[in-house]
Amino acid sequence: MVSSYKRELTFTAAGLSLIAVSYGLARYAYGLFAPTLRTEFGLDGSTLGTIAAGSYVAYCLAVIASTAVTTRWGARAGALAAGATATAGTSLIAAAPNAGVLALGVVLAGASTGLASPSLADAVSRVVRVTRRDRAQSVVNAGTGLGVLVSGPVSLLAVGDWRMAWWAFAAASALVTLWIARVVPPVKDDRARGLPSPLFPPATGRLLPAAATLGLASAAIWTFGRDIAVSVGGLDETASTVVWIVLGAVGLAGAFTAELTSRAGLRRAWSVGMVLFAAATALFAVATRSLPALVIAAALFGAVYIGLTGVLILWGTRAYPTAPAFGVGVAFLMLALGQAAGAPLIGLLGDLFDLRAGFLAAAAIAVLGVLFAPKEATTTYNFGIRSLSRVSTVPPQRESSAGCA
Repeated sequence: MVSSYKRELTFTAAGLSLIAVSYGLARYAYGLFAPTLRTEFGLDGSTLGTIAAGSYVAYCLAVIASTAVTTRWGARAGALAAGATATAGTSLIAAAPNAGVLALGVVLAGASTGLASPSLADAVSRVVRVTRRDRAQSVVNAGTGLGVLVSGPVSLLAVGDWRMAWWAFAAASALVTLWIARVVPPVKDDRARGLPSPLFPPATGRLLPAAATLGLASAAIWTFGRDIAVSVGGLDETASTVVWIVLGAVGLAGAFTAELTSRAGLRRAWSVGMVLFAAATALFAVATRSLPALVIAAALFGAVYIGLTGVLILWGTRAYPTAPAFGVGVAFLMLALGQAAGAPLIGLLGDLFDLRAGFLAAAAIAVLGVLFAPKEATTTYNFGIRSLSRVSTVPPQRESSAGCA
């Protein structure tokens, strides 16, 4: 039991690290460096948004690829592909001589996240005991906050040489990939081949539009959060980076998504989360020139966004209890499609009017997302501490006979 628990902890730490380098560094650090890249390559808001959209489209394609790869060759193959792609993408960004190569690097880096999430969700379902599975999913997902937190200080240390920061991101991605190769078992379930049946169970009627709405709304801060603080708010490099660091640090609270959701239920967690998400996005627009207000908004955004994506993971794995990689994949596919549509739209609003108009539009979309809160049925969760009678969209997952625990 001790060795099994130690193995689960090691795997969870490695999974968290892969999410940290793929999401927090390879994908979302683009928003941190947006002001610098705007100047370096002469980009306007629409172009910045379009490049970000390319990253999200690559994510969509990678989610589909990851689901297929994980089903056919196992979670290790998908996770290794995610680490390798993150390393390649960040390296290309670091070496980019022009905007075209920069865009290619951003697209590759974005693809890494689509490869990571489904494969890790599948690996958790096989490595971690059922009583600790939801918690492990939430902790791994909180790696986004860790990556964002790390990217801020690295950017400050590399001030005046943004390429050095991206080379550091590439090195971190390579090291995590080696770690993943050691701890993710090459386990797959031959019974899981092919598409799940039914392909779209009743829970997806709300899951898919909910995920797309979150994607649309989140594109504002992830792509233009630091840019609006600099170009509209007038913050200097250090102050605007501090805002980003706070976003990542508080985002680590997303590790507690499973416990919070077990008490509040998916429906309440989603509804309250989307309202708070809208408030954080709107605060970026209405209090752009106030550093304390932006710090508060960033903290709220970080905690709520990671929490909401954690809810999507739990929602997706419960909607597809026999195909968790597919469930997470389809939810995050819709999330990325929303971000792909939102990034250029918000950039265009910024060019036509002001970035604040784009942020207010994103906040309104977040409020609409409350309409897609999941329906729930009573069930029981056990996190290894005590059993809690709460609510869920579908029956809880059974212990898989193909699991490694």
